[in-house]
Amino acid sequence: MRLTRLGPYLWEIPVDAKAGMRVPARVVADDALIAHLRSDASLDQLANGATLPGIVRAALAMPDIHQGYGLPVGGVVATDAEDGVVSPGAIGFDINCGVRLLRTNLERQDVTPKLGALVEALYAAIPTGVGSKSHLSLRPRDLDDAMARGARWAVESGRGIASDVEQIESNGMLEDARPDTVSAQARERGLRQLGSLGSGNHFLELQVVDEVYDDRAAQGFGLREGLVTVMIHTGSRGLGHQVCTDFLRSTERALRRYGISVPDRQLACAPAGSDEARAYLGAMRAAANFAFANRQVLAHWTREVFARVLERPAERLGLLTVYDVAHNVAKLEDYTIDGRRRRLIVHRKGATRAFPGQPVLVPGDMGRYSYVLRGTDKSMTETFGSTCHGAGRLMSRTAAVKAARGRNIRAELESHGILARATGRDALAEEMPEAYKDVREVVDVVHGFGISTKVARLRPLGVIKG
Repeated sequence: MRLTRLGPYLWEIPVDAKAGMRVPARVVADDALIAHLRSDASLDQLANGATLPGIVRAALAMPDIHQGYGLPVGGVVATDAEDGVVSPGAIGFDINCGVRLLRTNLERQDVTPKLGALVEALYAAIPTGVGSKSHLSLRPRDLDDAMARGARWAVESGRGIASDVEQIESNGMLEDARPDTVSAQARERGLRQLGSLGSGNHFLELQVVDEVYDDRAAQGFGLREGLVTVMIHTGSRGLGHQVCTDFLRSTERALRRYGISVPDRQLACAPAGSDEARAYLGAMRAAANFAFANRQVLAHWTREVFARVLERPAERLGLLTVYDVAHNVAKLEDYTIDGRRRRLIVHRKGATRAFPGQPVLVPGDMGRYSYVLRGTDKSMTETFGSTCHGAGRLMSRTAAVKAARGRNIRAELESHGILARATGRDALAEEMPEAYKDVREVVDVVHGFGISTKVARLRPLGVIKG
């Protein structure tokens, strides 16, 4: 795929590089990260995204880009809310896979004597792994409420505190959710999984703030060097996956009906005003709210574990939400395009909103570090208010398991002071540090480009995975 360099951190696939492109495709990256992209189909997928009807300005990719389904992970596509389309494949299967960060008032030395007990208690309290089932017993009307009201439902049902909702993107609830458009199969999966971590790259991690880059911003977020934090990374589980599956079929059938041609049927789409698009957006928002509720429940159980193991009330431990960000969603947002204010449907697939001043949470791998960034004004003009969402994979899970053969990843992590617990024989191998880009390189790019700036680095102490 032909690439033109526009600046130190910006590259462009010109609009004539592939038949059907309506706008150019742009990649935020440096030389080293661009070199990684030559080994998969992510640039070709990004160019495919630039063919979507009604796309505005450019198809974008963040520096953690890697091959995905339809649009690459790390992709951002904005379409006109009236004349554009909605594409489930440009949002992804794990709707509102996202990150919650809790801060404590504890120093590392306060938890070190009981770190092993904390990790074991969290592993026992929080269901992990493929097909894991929650400890909650939901009635169908509870599920409807969770899909309609998100984190608010969890807090009002006794699983959280009021200030949590204030610190969540969109206050933990996307408006205009339509639980009635969520299929019976998706509902059945959701009834068993609200309050579970899942598998793959999902995790709960105990961390310590080991470096602060922006003292003022860190103070505003309640962070300082030496403070213990907890990061929770999970999404809408099987419910969101089923919603995506259902509507990929629906939008694929719609292609012929509306006379739309796409180079890859994984990018099947429907006009924004169509019945198919409205139904999908309603179901997608319901799944996103389910994910907000899921992370809220897990945060509540985390507080309970800390209080029990450290033998102090949760309020005295200061376990407060710093922020909660969503990945893999589409949102209606307003931007100035060519001097005119326009309403757009911003599809973020493996990308994080980065509005000016807001915390941005960027998880890395379990052997190195994660970051807290701050959104900027430049993101609003360059990337539709978006930035990276993580490190980005270098190896497939199959390749990672093969590369880890004969090694003991858990012991390797422990030799670096990181305690790990995981469900499944290959769970740690699939997620070993070498399977990912170094998140520092990704963060340095978005910081250098100016679409989000570094506030603090978080180093892992203990992790549970599925």
